[in-house]
Amino acid sequence: MWFAALAMTAGAAIALQAGMNAQLGVLLRNSLLATAIVFGISCLVTTGAALTALRQPVSYSVLQAVPVYLWFGGLLSAFGVGMFYFLIPRMGVGQMMSFALTGQILVAMISSHFGWFDLPQKPITGARGLGVAALAAGILLINWE
Repeated sequence: MWFAALAMTAGAAIALQAGMNAQLGVLLRNSLLATAIVFGISCLVTTGAALTALRQPVSYSVLQAVPVYLWFGGLLSAFGVGMFYFLIPRMGVGQMMSFALTGQILVAMISSHFGWFDLPQKPITGARGLGVAALAAGILLINWE
């Protein structure tokens, strides 16, 4: 239950920051500039936290062992966050988050099914498929006009 509560809190934080940072982009008249500012602040905060929590230095051999493609996750982050800040003022935070959540869950289920990135494998079952169908129906109802 602790992890579920923490995950819901993280989701709430993402929804709040998405709206706040989208408004920053509107006020700056540039969603990419807002993205750069937010990532800069995030970089400072996470670097500080990582250095505080780091018990021993990361060795060069550990860095070399990381597959090359894993170093490019930041490109996906920049694209995703940049699109949030660009689309929220045009769609609204609720509509944007509902579609974004749908994309996240669909890709997460596929990723889990195949165990991508050496993460735990959870096959897509009939119940999970029904859950996705219910999610899609819910998203349609949320955005019904």
